[in-house]
Amino acid sequence: MNGSLAAERRTKTILSVVLGVICVIYVLPVVAVIINSFKLNTFVKTDTFALPTGEMWAGFDNFVKGMTFGNYPFWNSVKYSVIITVLSTILILICTSMAAWYIARVDSLFCKILYFLCVFSMVVPFQMVMFTLSYTADQLKLNTPYTIPIVYLGFGAGLAIFMFVGFVKSIPLEIEEAAAIDGCGPLRTFFLVVVPMLKPTMISVGILEIMWVWNDYLLPSLVLDLEKYRTIPIHIQYLKGSYGTVDLGATMALILLAIIPVIIFYLACQKHIIKGVAAGAVKG
Repeated sequence: MNGSLAAERRTKTILSVVLGVICVIYVLPVVAVIINSFKLNTFVKTDTFALPTGEMWAGFDNFVKGMTFGNYPFWNSVKYSVIITVLSTILILICTSMAAWYIARVDSLFCKILYFLCVFSMVVPFQMVMFTLSYTADQLKLNTPYTIPIVYLGFGAGLAIFMFVGFVKSIPLEIEEAAAIDGCGPLRTFFLVVVPMLKPTMISVGILEIMWVWNDYLLPSLVLDLEKYRTIPIHIQYLKGSYGTVDLGATMALILLAIIPVIIFYLACQKHIIKGVAAGAVKG
């Protein structure tokens, strides 16, 4: 008995050490960004992991340099990133939750095929469709911050519908039947009865979509007119001087500004992610 307890403790200790090392590896790039954002450019390459002290210290000059570099205002990039992220998340939440409710409640071959197509879209690599997508978006005039959320809806629908369908199937049908008896139509039943119960999954899906859209570089770079509209990741990519030289200190400073809102948002809402994923994983 004592031997088995000792073996279990050793296993837990080894597992804790291994997971701790993995956590350090994942956190190390973020630490490097924070450290190098306050260093002079010449020391970013030579003393990457050294603390920015003494002659290495650049203060907030890197932040000022990054935000004022080039002819494109940094605050325009912030504005367009916020617009795209907010509109895309709202569109995904509304459309996919309604679609998931219909799929979960209507037992038909069409709904089953639609559900499996949505799930299948999660495993299709973006690189397989990016060129045809770029051409289609350009032809349909979806190359602005106000229309690109439609494109994000197509790519974000798979995961969202998968999670919403799992949760809706766990909601007793009798609740919706009682609402119908009281005179509620489909829309009132959905928004007044179903949506309040979908709150944990909605928060979870919203957090995941916000983190994805805010940090996305490839899709906006393919779809948007980059002379007019640039998101923060694209703005960072344009921090190049003559002959392709890059000010790494300014680049690190803007990367830090870009990841701080997402990190704060994630830390504030991480408990909802666990609740929402667990709720959406219920088998119907």
